[in-house]
Amino acid sequence: MQYLTMNDGNKIPQLGYGTFQMSSAEVEAHLPEAIAAGYTHIDTANAYYNEVAVGKAIKASGAKRGDLFVTSKLFPQDYPYKKCKAAIDATLGRLDLDYLDLLLFHQPYGEYVDGWRAMEEAVKEGKVRSIGLSNFNDRKVKEILLEATIKPVVIQVEINPRWNQHQLKSVFADEHFVWEGWYPLGHGDKKLLSLPVFEGVAEKYGKSVAQVILRWHMQEGNIVFPKTLNPQHMADNANIFDFELTDEEMAAINRIPQKPYYRVPDEAPAWVWGPNDYSQQA
Repeated sequence: MQYLTMNDGNKIPQLGYGTFQMSSAEVEAHLPEAIAAGYTHIDTANAYYNEVAVGKAIKASGAKRGDLFVTSKLFPQDYPYKKCKAAIDATLGRLDLDYLDLLLFHQPYGEYVDGWRAMEEAVKEGKVRSIGLSNFNDRKVKEILLEATIKPVVIQVEINPRWNQHQLKSVFADEHFVWEGWYPLGHGDKKLLSLPVFEGVAEKYGKSVAQVILRWHMQEGNIVFPKTLNPQHMADNANIFDFELTDEEMAAINRIPQKPYYRVPDEAPAWVWGPNDYSQQA
């Protein structure tokens, strides 16, 4: 495993196991497999409705808490200061954990500047070790920075070879953010996976195209959570630390024409304000 050092001095594993769109039953069945395969970074969220299952799976794995890096995310309904403080406690309760390694604001809507005070207080109280933002554009990140006494450590956005986020990264180069990428393999885009630049490199190193792209992420300094319920794919996704792409190969991948697969709306879509009764998790 490779680690990155965040701007608060804490370290974060660069390859993790994500639980997005996993049912509670799938989490309880497969998260222990991922931990057994060597994954120590676990990513969940209030809006995934599986935090209770993540907590159960962690306990069932037998892993020591200090050996794991656990991330969750709060949704906009819980950003107002008082609600945010209660939501952080509720997240810890559902996960049955004493602290989170990383907590993110999941979507860039609502009273995120007000709620950031509660995030900072959670760090000071030892409930959360590091805090960050997911899906925030440059303007909204700057709004947080203007008021923050504890800066975000992580910015989570779409990152893949078709949308490498070099421009956004350059805007915040002085903040030393760590970048987490969703859609790391281009959302399963077969056209992306079949590009000659990948096929030639994969053949050279005896790796799959997916492994080459994940290796590109490692060398770009990105954190990724390739999703799979297949133990063999878990092992394959982690088998990317025994080779290194050359500067020329990295440059060729970064010359792929850029276009995002999804643009986060500036204003909140209706689904953001839907029901959020996380207490009903099984």
